[in-house]
Amino acid sequence: MEVVLSAAAGELVSRIFYFLRNKYSENACSGEKRVERLQQLLLRAHMVVEEADRRYITNSGMLLHLKILSRAMYNGYHAVDTYKCNQLIKEGSKEVTTTDSFASYLGTPLKRFRANGGISVHKVDNSCDLQDALVKLETLVSNMTEFVIFLSGCESMMVRRPYDTYLYVDNFMFGRQAEKQQVINFLLQHNPLGSPSVLPIIGGTLVGKKTLVKHVWNDEKVRSYYSSVLHINGDNFCTIDNERTSGRTIVVVTFVSDVDDEKWKSFYRAVTCISTETKIIIVSRMESLARYGTMEPIHLSRLQDEEYNYLFKTLAFGSAGAEDNPKLTLLAGEFIKLLGGSFVGAYSFAYTLRTDLSLQFWLSLLNLLKKAMKKNLSLYGENVYPFKQRYPIDLTDFLPSTAAPLHIMPPRTEAEVSERKLPKIRLKDILVNPSLRPRGEFDLVTWESRIPPYTEFCNHVTPCAQQQLKTTLRRKRDATICL
Repeated sequence: MEVVLSAAAGELVSRIFYFLRNKYSENACSGEKRVERLQQLLLRAHMVVEEADRRYITNSGMLLHLKILSRAMYNGYHAVDTYKCNQLIKEGSKEVTTTDSFASYLGTPLKRFRANGGISVHKVDNSCDLQDALVKLETLVSNMTEFVIFLSGCESMMVRRPYDTYLYVDNFMFGRQAEKQQVINFLLQHNPLGSPSVLPIIGGTLVGKKTLVKHVWNDEKVRSYYSSVLHINGDNFCTIDNERTSGRTIVVVTFVSDVDDEKWKSFYRAVTCISTETKIIIVSRMESLARYGTMEPIHLSRLQDEEYNYLFKTLAFGSAGAEDNPKLTLLAGEFIKLLGGSFVGAYSFAYTLRTDLSLQFWLSLLNLLKKAMKKNLSLYGENVYPFKQRYPIDLTDFLPSTAAPLHIMPPRTEAEVSERKLPKIRLKDILVNPSLRPRGEFDLVTWESRIPPYTEFCNHVTPCAQQQLKTTLRRKRDATICL
């Protein structure tokens, strides 16, 4: 009897093992087929989105379709990367006993610096479902025929697009296709009331409001239609020299705070005197200023997570391609989580990473960034994302142990930088070669935009920064005690 039970148990175990092995094999095969199908759809969708970016689209329904298609496309790219990274984690977890540094990295415990702190450790986002992305893109591509037909009837732009995607992302404004078309359409329409039309562009800090306006001004059709563009600061927007400004003009006024209605009326009358075909664009973070618009405002927010993923990886890998570097693709996801959606952070760190596509360099820089953020988290009790900070932050961990402390102040404005001429050094250079650090005070250039208006993003570094850091912490601690 015992022999029979033993044989039956052995047979049962072997059948269960056989079933699970086949089931795993089927799932893996099914996943690979979905990835292959999704990549085919992504190729078709990308061709259409690129072509749409070279056309003047005046139909609002087509612009909405373009925005939906773009989001589905970036979601598809993210789904493919997530699937491949998950496969890599599964394979890497079996190799943690080896001496490979990447396998050891995967084998470290999955934990957070602090509960709900938002800084994760090599944990791939599983919320992105491969099947869901496939179904969405398949539906859009299958219903794309009418869109492509209408698109072929749209006028082409005079723009030369580089062959490599990363060169395009480097030198042209990434995304915002629909918003760019909306601004162009606004500028090329006749003013219906015989007086200047007003378009508010509202958005948070560093989301690309001024870049969008400058990008539109570089369009050949817009430049041939208007004689000039006038940029006005909100602090003195009432003063317009009508004698030096004539013809069709784009007036771009930037506000950092709300304005009085009477002052606005006076400004509007002055602009009307230039030309009835003049257009006004309001650039601001203040939602209340949308009340002055004669058109629906354009709202700019930070990029969707999937768009930001695509942007960072395209910049970081350059012509090498993420598909040829699966381990680095996984690490790129970690940088993305730590940078908190910052445009400046994406460009700055991606350029640095692109100088050396070795696993050791990427791991080293990632660990330094985590260490610095962990230190600043312990100082302030909240995550202080690089280049989006409100406080002085400590980046000393990026330098050799013998180097002087590196505390950077919140970003300086262009006016502040031009007022005080200090030595400048790019963040990429100081990370790669810390010995290049200037003595005394200097401006740390975290990013130089390669597209108009060619903005430089600078943080002030001073020997007094450490004392200012202590002062900030003391004030924060006193405020907590008062509460």
